[in-house]
Amino acid sequence: MYAVIKTGGKQYRVQPGDVLVVEKLAGEPGANVAFGEVLMLGDGDAVTLGAPTVAGASVSATLIETRKGEKVKIFKKIRRQGYRRTRGHRQHETVLRVTGIAAGGKETKWDGTVDMTTKAELDARARGLVFVSPQAQAEAAAARKVQVSKTAAPVKAKAPKAAAAPKAAPAPKAEAAPAAEAPAKKAAAKPATEKKAAAPKKAAAPKKDKSA
Repeated sequence: MYAVIKTGGKQYRVQPGDVLVVEKLAGEPGANVAFGEVLMLGDGDAVTLGAPTVAGASVSATLIETRKGEKVKIFKKIRRQGYRRTRGHRQHETVLRVTGIAAGGKETKWDGTVDMTTKAELDARARGLVFVSPQAQAEAAAARKVQVSKTAAPVKAKAPKAAAAPKAAPAPKAEAAPAAEAPAKKAAAKPATEKKAAAPKKAAAPKKDKSA
């Protein structure tokens, strides 16, 4: 028995035991997925067409992994303008193993066991490399952070600031000298100025008479 299902805007012909790569679906590895949009069923020579779907038909599958697909390069060019742009894109996709088809009280199941080995792990084995799953990497990083936080030296607490000593009262200013001393100094300064007075000018000598 086979079926034609619709998911992610695309149609797929599947039968029990097939490995199916579809657009990204929500779910963790090992989760069961059911497709209710069955457009057609085939069992030998008998074919059942849906209008638009076959009533009561469903396809069950097991989610193996969600990953990024092959890289697609997008190149743009405008001639005689010097414009060239290259971009890359990797679409998210989900890998499924079809385990059964049920319709009209009849069900066809797959007898095998679902292998949860991911494509990344298979590629690493083919290249002779050691594969570490993303989950194991995340757990190792978390354990490393905890270890670093434990070994870090504790932060010393700041000592409380000592209370500021009270400010001393300002010393009283020396009292000003009595005002009587100031006039005395001025009076003493005046005779000195009198002594320095200019001497009287000498009388000019009489001019001699030129007629004598």
